[in-house]
Amino acid sequence: MDWLDYLNPLLAGAGVTAALTAYSTLLGALFSFLLGLGRLSRSLPCRWASIALIEIFRGTSLLVQLFWLFFALPVLGLALGIDLRLPPVVAGTLALSLNIGAYGAEVVRGAIQAVPHTQYEAAKALDFTPRQTLWRIALPQAIPEMLPSFSNLAVQNLKDTALVSLIGLGDMAFQAERIRNFTQDSVPVYTLLLLMYFGMALVLAGAMRILEWRVGRWRSRRT
Repeated sequence: MDWLDYLNPLLAGAGVTAALTAYSTLLGALFSFLLGLGRLSRSLPCRWASIALIEIFRGTSLLVQLFWLFFALPVLGLALGIDLRLPPVVAGTLALSLNIGAYGAEVVRGAIQAVPHTQYEAAKALDFTPRQTLWRIALPQAIPEMLPSFSNLAVQNLKDTALVSLIGLGDMAFQAERIRNFTQDSVPVYTLLLLMYFGMALVLAGAMRILEWRVGRWRSRRT
């Protein structure tokens, strides 16, 4: 087979990879803010629950998390009399988003804590509530500082999507392995796969830089 014959199935897998990256990155950003803000909460149960989730998902392998959600969770549900089976795309998205969310939570926490203390004192002098201080003072200053780290996490998340091929989801890595098993033609298949991941990472990194630039302009207009 010619190298070009491999492109159609790999491009089909690229669509799955791109969709999975988009879903898990957006959901991971949501988890990052929820866990990061929970880590700073004055509520002790909320803070300790956030810390526990962050440490669990940062301290364990993403592959094990994926297998636990896809293989172990249904067995646990069966013991409890509950159907907890997850489709591969749901298990993959959830594992990726929780993993990136745990790392992103520390980015959120660090950026918010890096806001100068005088800003919080000024908000207190203006009689702002804690919620108003968060939304009007802390986050507008912290979000631009978070974006470079979030850009790195998004690119890492794209590369991590290759693991979902192990639970039967038809992403690029799955399609490449299927072609290689059929043709035993490893060099062209994995070279194309390598180049496609590299190209997608470049596009994603470029999109994140544009987002950083736009957020930076928005921040400069506010100041």
